[in-house]
Amino acid sequence: MLDHTTTGDTALGTEVTRRVMLLRLAAGLLQGLLLYGLYYSSKNNLWLAGQPYLMVPLVFAGSLAPVLVVSAMGHMAPRTVLSWALLALALMWMLATHDVWRNMGGTPSAYGLPRTWLPSGYLCVFGAGFFFIAHALTLAGAQEGRLVARYTTYFEMAWKLLIQLKFSGLFALALWLVLWLGSSLFMLVNLAFLKHLLDESWFVVPVMSTAFSWAMHITDVRPAIVRGIRTLLLVLMSWILPLAALLMTGFLCSLPFTGLQALWATRHATAVLLSAVAVLLVLINAAWQNGEAGEGVASIIRASARAASVLLLPLTVIAIYSLGLRVSEYGWSTDRVIAAACLVVATCYAAGYIWAAYGQGGWLDLIAPVNVVAAFLMLAVLLALFTPVADPARVAVSDQMARLAKGRVSADKFDFHYLRFDGVRYGQEALEQLSRTTTGADAALLRERATAARKETNRWDHTARQATPATIGANVQVWPAGAKLPESFLRQQWGGAEPFGPLPRCLTDGASHCDAFLLDMNGDGKQEVLVYSSAPGLPGVLLTEQAEGKWQVMGTMSYALSQCEPLLNKLKAGQYTLVPAQLRDIEIAGLRIPLERRIDNQVRCDALK
Repeated sequence: MLDHTTTGDTALGTEVTRRVMLLRLAAGLLQGLLLYGLYYSSKNNLWLAGQPYLMVPLVFAGSLAPVLVVSAMGHMAPRTVLSWALLALALMWMLATHDVWRNMGGTPSAYGLPRTWLPSGYLCVFGAGFFFIAHALTLAGAQEGRLVARYTTYFEMAWKLLIQLKFSGLFALALWLVLWLGSSLFMLVNLAFLKHLLDESWFVVPVMSTAFSWAMHITDVRPAIVRGIRTLLLVLMSWILPLAALLMTGFLCSLPFTGLQALWATRHATAVLLSAVAVLLVLINAAWQNGEAGEGVASIIRASARAASVLLLPLTVIAIYSLGLRVSEYGWSTDRVIAAACLVVATCYAAGYIWAAYGQGGWLDLIAPVNVVAAFLMLAVLLALFTPVADPARVAVSDQMARLAKGRVSADKFDFHYLRFDGVRYGQEALEQLSRTTTGADAALLRERATAARKETNRWDHTARQATPATIGANVQVWPAGAKLPESFLRQQWGGAEPFGPLPRCLTDGASHCDAFLLDMNGDGKQEVLVYSSAPGLPGVLLTEQAEGKWQVMGTMSYALSQCEPLLNKLKAGQYTLVPAQLRDIEIAGLRIPLERRIDNQVRCDALK
């Protein structure tokens, strides 16, 4: 065993390495037993399952803290490991406690069942990122014995930790697959003992966590292998940089000719631009690494890294402008607050990398201090997001309520559904406040909508805010301007027992909005109604009135054209004509069989711009 756990690559002695190995395995086993105990408590509704202020922090800390301890063993003095573990536990407990507090009294899960024993998805993802950065910084500082270490040490520790985590997860998955294969083999001869074991959480959870800790130990005592994997990975990634820089340059150069309107029409420009910035940052650092490669890097990669460092700033500025437009038009939401936080960090990187690209000294030498500053900035931003300081839900709900109070959004268009299912505690408090509104011209409507929203228990169930003739008339904008929907259309009981086909949400949901166009599509002298929803994935629907005054679906527009902003604008402006269909129907035994015409919808949408 010693031959496999000690090498000349590690500074640990043989006895220390053996002790560290046993401690790491013990930590993994204890983690598995803790997580199983928590799962058992929730599954059987024991006392602990009803104590979210204990349960959620234990689940969150039990998932992350042992990994930090396992990674720190052998690289920090025992007292330092204990101090860092206690500090990390305190932070985890604080973040998880705030997570419970903000969700208590908030929305249940999508299926109406309480999930107060689990941390929120946001906390799991961003919390893991926070402690990864913090742990890498702590390991590097402990190795050099100072608060701020050299960049080379940060680089080594961060990449080693990342590769360890990835390969340890892969090892645990491979172990599970081998156990599953073994159970399948034994089942061929009617031996089901292994299959029964794999069905038992008391066996699976401790085994997987122990396997993960064992893999962390193996990768830790073989640093040369980890270093080789890292080097190969970074070299391969660096050769993607020239293509990425060329594509980003082409995109930016095309904007003066295409304009920014097409970008805004996508409704997700900020997310795409932030992704582009993140990709460039990863590839630049893959090429630059710890700065020691220098002249050994291919000239095309060096030139691409410098160019990409310059491209970060315009991409970030456009993303900021894009987010500003959305916030100005619709106000803050949880996702937009998080995007703004990401843009704060992206701005730090963009400004710093411009400085590095034009700075004196070696090739992009100034990237090192920029990366260190950005890492500490990310910790500060993440900590603010998951405390009341800059809680995205608090910021979003406060802004939406302010927009309502100032008249920037009318009561009939206000998104009460967002407060109910995305505003957590803050949204519920806002709905309670609105349900008691007694002043103002829209007081009755605010009370009605807020009260209905508070009764909702399922994000996808809209029965609590069923559309009525009044809400349909208010939520559907009719074109040409000044036209009105037929009375029979408003009286229609949409979404009842009769199969109407794929209906736009504004006809069944009193809080959704659509555009409706009055058209005579079949030349019978009666107007049909084309209802166009800009919601993602919802097609335009053509509705026609039957002899008995009932409306039903006559046809639908392509899903691909449902997000075509130029199409909607030209329909509103009346810039269209009705022409006969190019394909005839096939009639067999009195049955008409229509054929769908295949078109390139994206090309057609681009042609309308």
